[in-house]
Amino acid sequence: MEAYANALLYAIPFFIVLVLVEIAYGYFIKNQTHNVMDTISSLSSGLTNIIKDSLGLVIIIISYPYLLEHLALFKIEATWLVYVIAFIAIDFASYWNHRLSHKINFFWNQHVIHHSSEEFNLACALRQSISNLLGYFPILLIPAALIGVPHKVIVLLAPIHLFAQFWYHTKHIGKLGVFEYIIVTPSQHRVHHAINEEYIDKNLAAIFCVWDRLFGTFQEELDDVPPVYGVLKPAHTWNPILINFQHIWRLIKDAWRTNNWLDKLRIWFMPTGWRPKDVAKKFPITTVTEPYSLKKYNTNPSRFLIWWSISQLVATTLLMLFMFYNYANIEFNNLLLYGLIVFIGIYGYTSIMDKMKFAWVIEIVFSCLGLFVLYRTGSWFGLDAYSYFGNYIVALYFVSTIFGAIYFASKQFIKKP
Repeated sequence: MEAYANALLYAIPFFIVLVLVEIAYGYFIKNQTHNVMDTISSLSSGLTNIIKDSLGLVIIIISYPYLLEHLALFKIEATWLVYVIAFIAIDFASYWNHRLSHKINFFWNQHVIHHSSEEFNLACALRQSISNLLGYFPILLIPAALIGVPHKVIVLLAPIHLFAQFWYHTKHIGKLGVFEYIIVTPSQHRVHHAINEEYIDKNLAAIFCVWDRLFGTFQEELDDVPPVYGVLKPAHTWNPILINFQHIWRLIKDAWRTNNWLDKLRIWFMPTGWRPKDVAKKFPITTVTEPYSLKKYNTNPSRFLIWWSISQLVATTLLMLFMFYNYANIEFNNLLLYGLIVFIGIYGYTSIMDKMKFAWVIEIVFSCLGLFVLYRTGSWFGLDAYSYFGNYIVALYFVSTIFGAIYFASKQFIKKP
């Protein structure tokens, strides 16, 4: 996990810079693809994901080393050819994992966050899940285990494979000629994120589009069908933590409400969107049927709320970068505490972005918890070893957050639930 944290220390600034470049380019050509609050929500989602992943908060059903030990038919060295084979194996597994997430109710919950943005840009690429708590991906790597691909090769290539999916989340790149037949391109992925009937559940590949063409899930972007982005049951919130669990909460309620005991069990494994007939009739859920009439989520934020939200995102990102920089020196229990504090902070400021009632209380809890850590330990997780004024800056941030939360509450920048 320490190696992953060190990689994130460099990856996070790199991705943020690219997002800023895309924003600047959109402004320059007068074709902006970013909504400020949506972008903040996307980047905040990325922060929650890397907290969860860096802390290893997942239940591994079966590990790749275990499969390798018990299934390998050969023992091979890590040559360049093995790296190529391993990358293809990871991509093949990724396709089927992705397809599973789109087709099965339970697994859709771990992927819905990635599709929840009603925009399409580099920032939405960072909308990654915190609800994927079951580590079953190694099962899909059985082909690699059978031929004996070393574990260290998989560990090295997996994050590279993930990061390589970032660039094609953009509307500023058109079709790429012959590359459209080899790799996943922005045009193909725009189709994947669209809710148009022609595009739903298409283009599931991660790097090589050959899988979509081979298994019947490929769809070209059509000139006369502009993609409309989002999900058929719109999230209607900027809070990434809520988005992560909206779908499973609906499943839990449906399983509880249905009178059919078989439906209580099979709802989890039925196709995405399936509901018991008795529940669907009694508790209908509005879904998007006319994509071009979709009204995007908008809380009409004031200019001050926008800048306050940006400042919260920047501060949270800096807190995370320090966590990764000092990862090896923070005990695991303190890392969990650190992650919890940041989670509460993200939940708080994105709820204020939603103008939700009592959101200001969450921000005050977050700030008081941070100040309590400073008071009890005399340092923000060892920050004083790097900066004499660091703890004072962190304390000032928490205090200012309290005043900001009270300000928005007093101005009634809230909506009724």
